Amino acid sequence: MPEREPGPARAGALIYAKHVDALVAFYRAVLGMTVVHSTADLAVLASPDAQLVIHTHPRSVAEHITITAPPELRDRTAIKLFFTVDSLASSRAQIAQLGGVVLPEIWSGPRFRVCNVADPEGNIFHIRELTP
Repeated sequence: MPEREPGPARAGALIYAKHVDALVAFYRAVLGMTVVHSTADLAVLASPDAQLVIHTHPRSVAEHITITAPPELRDRTAIKLFFTVDSLASSRAQIAQLGGVVLPEIWSGPRFRVCNVADPEGNIFHIRELTP
């Protein structure tokens, strides 16, 4: 059930999922996003920073995908999403509790720290924490 009506997004990402409800719960909790639209096949999540569409894989693809626990990391992709969180430490703990994967390395950039994590289906993304 949508929590509010979606507005037009200027930018966002689409993530294909085998288990839409599980990924919606994961990204809502980790990124503090709100469900703005949902159907049987997809959900649109939004925050002030980004919009995510979580959509079921096409049936011909879904039958060839197996989700394991812990998930097999999907590291063969040309694009990696990143999201800013309030705290790397608390987000890393939450990701692990929600069935995601936390990779050990943390890097520093100009005014942020960042690390790789994965959702429960193995999609790798960055979380980053802003620093002074």
